[in-house]
Amino acid sequence: MLELRVFLALLLWLPVFALHAQNSGAQVEAIINREMAARRIPGLQLAVMHHGQLVLSRCYGLANLQDSIRVDHRTIFPINSCTKVFTSVAIMQLVEAGKLTLSAPAATYLDSLPEPWRLVTVRQLLTHTSGLPDLLKLLDANTGGLAGLKNERTAWDKLQRQPLEFAPGTRFSYNQTNAYLLGKIIEKAYHKPFAEVFAEKQLRPVGMPRTLFGDSRDVIPHFAPTYFYRTGLDGRPLPQETLVNNYYEFPYFRRTAAGLNSTAEDMVRWLIALQAGRLLASQATRDTMWTPAKFTNGQPTPWALGWGIAKNRPQHRALGMSGGGRAAFLLYPDDDLAVVILTNLGGSFPEDFLEEIASCYEPGIISADPLTFLRVHLRDAGFAQAIPLTKKQIKKDPSFRPQEFELNEWAYRLLAKNQLPEAVEIFKLAVYLFPASWNAYDSYGEALAKAGRRPEAIKAYEQSVHLNADNEHGKKMLAQLAGH
Repeated sequence: MLELRVFLALLLWLPVFALHAQNSGAQVEAIINREMAARRIPGLQLAVMHHGQLVLSRCYGLANLQDSIRVDHRTIFPINSCTKVFTSVAIMQLVEAGKLTLSAPAATYLDSLPEPWRLVTVRQLLTHTSGLPDLLKLLDANTGGLAGLKNERTAWDKLQRQPLEFAPGTRFSYNQTNAYLLGKIIEKAYHKPFAEVFAEKQLRPVGMPRTLFGDSRDVIPHFAPTYFYRTGLDGRPLPQETLVNNYYEFPYFRRTAAGLNSTAEDMVRWLIALQAGRLLASQATRDTMWTPAKFTNGQPTPWALGWGIAKNRPQHRALGMSGGGRAAFLLYPDDDLAVVILTNLGGSFPEDFLEEIASCYEPGIISADPLTFLRVHLRDAGFAQAIPLTKKQIKKDPSFRPQEFELNEWAYRLLAKNQLPEAVEIFKLAVYLFPASWNAYDSYGEALAKAGRRPEAIKAYEQSVHLNADNEHGKKMLAQLAGH
């Protein structure tokens, strides 16, 4: 009799569940169509996981514009810096096996590190608070081209002669050297190349047949090239903003930072396995990985351990990563929900609308994330309402506090898309919320100057320099504006 009652209840529940799923899918479709049109994204893959299952997988647009090849479920996209979360899991697997301690200096596991580097901890490598010189900057600064520094020995010899940028643990600076050294730790622990370790410990156990290392030099089946919109090429302006091909190389030794390619469905399989304890058995280990680290002064860093998006809020906490301005995902551990978006347009920044899609499955997410709340409501109300809307929301919910770096990043993206009035309003909001931040005033001054609002720009830069007497950029801009 009990079994019959359960069966009948299930029959009643299934139509409701199906209707909810249908409605969620329709909402997602509307968001994707809107954002692809606004951001001019040629091709996109989307996958959603909810309650341990792949509940939505859709493909849109063209993977290859030259040959009019449509995106399908086999299409493989570069995921760029999303690779770093796989590196993080590889490190945490060593922690869980008792082979590594996060608070230990990296020199415990690596020989011959330069003396100034020997106090940098594994945790600081994962959270970009190491202060190490950046390998990518070194490669970019090589005026003779990358050829000489593609050789790992040459690059390493030059890198270790560079000074620390700051005392370890005191500041945040996104840095590819960190992932490079983490890769070396992984290789030494397993006595094999990190690509083999990733395949053995993550890709094959999860079942990720379309996830592999590679760059523009590699022959990858069903591969979606990356495109960018450019206003100039080879030092000459183009008559209009033009979509161009992007060629990129990731030397093998730095592929733990940005070397993987994948599909949205493969990424969801990985997230399901991570949630289910198949990659990291202990919930405590996962929570450690997902907890933002702290600077030496006790303040939280922007990153969790290898995860660059860390929304550590009371409800609907979210962790994730973005890569190349073209791939992004968010995992909601407490909601058993994840959204993955991969595109073939650099600068499409799908992380901007991940949370809106997630809210189609968990409606409270929009209110939980101040940035998403503002994006959604200012779209209709107008950006001039940024401060009044924020005031109203704070009065309703005192915990409603957008983070300064998120507002700054959003505003600079608006600037990059020539949405100057909108950018000015978001920088203005940052100044309102963070009146003690010299950087907020500096950014606001920059936007005001570009808008031709010279007197206001001068005031903003003056306040920035007042708050930080070492702000040389602000002093330089004041001199330029005064001589205008």
